Amino acid sequence: MRDKTVIQSIRPADLLLAGVLLTRLPLPRLTEAQFSRGAAAVWAYPIVGAVLGMIGACVWGIAGWFGLPIHLQAGFTLSALILMTGALHEDGLADTADGLWGGHTAERRLDIMKDSRIGAYGVIALVMGIGLRWSALTLSGPVALIVSATLSRAVLPGMMSVVPFARSTGLAHSVGHPPIALSGLALMIGGAIALFSSGFIAGLGAVFIAILAAIGMQALARSKINGITGDILGATQQVCEILILCWLIS
Repeated sequence: MRDKTVIQSIRPADLLLAGVLLTRLPLPRLTEAQFSRGAAAVWAYPIVGAVLGMIGACVWGIAGWFGLPIHLQAGFTLSALILMTGALHEDGLADTADGLWGGHTAERRLDIMKDSRIGAYGVIALVMGIGLRWSALTLSGPVALIVSATLSRAVLPGMMSVVPFARSTGLAHSVGHPPIALSGLALMIGGAIALFSSGFIAGLGAVFIAILAAIGMQALARSKINGITGDILGATQQVCEILILCWLIS
């Protein structure tokens, strides 16, 4: 009954809030009361991902219409995605790599992750991450982009629901632990989009890959810093996107 009540509390405005939290798109300003629903808006994360993926697919198509080779289509598409998200997830990947492998204690790792400066591990992670996404995208195409952008965000609410936060500050902590029912709904929405876009077998495989990647990332975060942060969530999105793009190579 409680889960049913939670689902019934969903509001269309949550889509806007999820977009504000996950992107840098020119969206209307929100009130403090609207921001307080951060945990309730997680069900919309995969929809935001799908929108980003579709915009990226349009960039891919426009680049192709101008006759650009496929590696430039992929390059312009990734550039558009990074601009639309303000490199939010890429920043999380870099900070995670620097922190988890640059410190010897949980406290030191968290301090490094909070530092705005980037270290060698972060640079290597960014180069490898963008390079792998670019390479996989040239082989998988725009449909795979939509699926990966959707599912890589659909698994984040589940991590936020069941894994403790490693620090008592930051964006992820301010959003809070969403109800498990809404996290399940986000995964269902993401899975439905994946199955519809890429077919049953490919879509189901992509769902399992995203879930396994999220489980692996939360286990790593627990062992290194005793929980998750916004940076860990960003890194999880990047890892999921890379693996799904590789899975959907035709």
